[in-house]
Amino acid sequence: MLSQPTSNPIVTVFVASEGAASERRFDKSITIERLKERLEPITGVPAATMKISLYTSTDQLVGSMDDDEKMLGYYPVEDFMRLQVTDLNPRRRRNEFSDVSQVEKFEITDAEYDKRTDSVRAFLKRNKRGKFAEQPDSPTEPERPETPPAMKPGDRCEVAPEANTEVVGQSMRKRGTVRFVGNVEFKPGFWVGVEYDEPLGKHDGSVQGVKYFSCPNKHGVLVRPERVTVGDFPEEDLFASDDEM
Repeated sequence: MLSQPTSNPIVTVFVASEGAASERRFDKSITIERLKERLEPITGVPAATMKISLYTSTDQLVGSMDDDEKMLGYYPVEDFMRLQVTDLNPRRRRNEFSDVSQVEKFEITDAEYDKRTDSVRAFLKRNKRGKFAEQPDSPTEPERPETPPAMKPGDRCEVAPEANTEVVGQSMRKRGTVRFVGNVEFKPGFWVGVEYDEPLGKHDGSVQGVKYFSCPNKHGVLVRPERVTVGDFPEEDLFASDDEM
């Protein structure tokens, strides 16, 4: 049934047509004739051949807005209903502005395009950009042996500094006890977990949330086997002097 305008003069509706959909706000005092004029640039359907159907928010048809002299509010339109716009002209081409299949295209083979000097590809090649940019040599991880190193938890050891560390004599070697030998989750190959005698390490045996062994905090470290030397390495007394035994 038709109803009189409500107290709210502005209504928010969804406007839908073939190839277009949008949310719009209209004054309920606007006439259907004027509404069609407003909808023409939105939908691409001429006002003279336009039909407006009103649907509820649950997609139920309420009726058609056929009387151009009536106001929008004369119809039972509420917020978030849908105005479905259709073209009554059967001879008008549908999707004439959105159908790209009707557009004439310029086509060229990949081989022909590669020969052109005025193309984007030629520009990228000349300036060595994009996929044609020179790639820096990326360091590769050296191959690691598949057999575990000849050491076991409980062995006394010395850990050599990293290869790129400046060392004076043996002063940078650290002594400790092997606590773990095996594979880890953060990198491939075998690793050795060492508990240093002094707090010269990085953690308590846990790396990235995984517990590999237990030791006091800052006493633990995980290193590659080639940096570890197993042997008779007694714990050093850092406070001993040459005059004491």
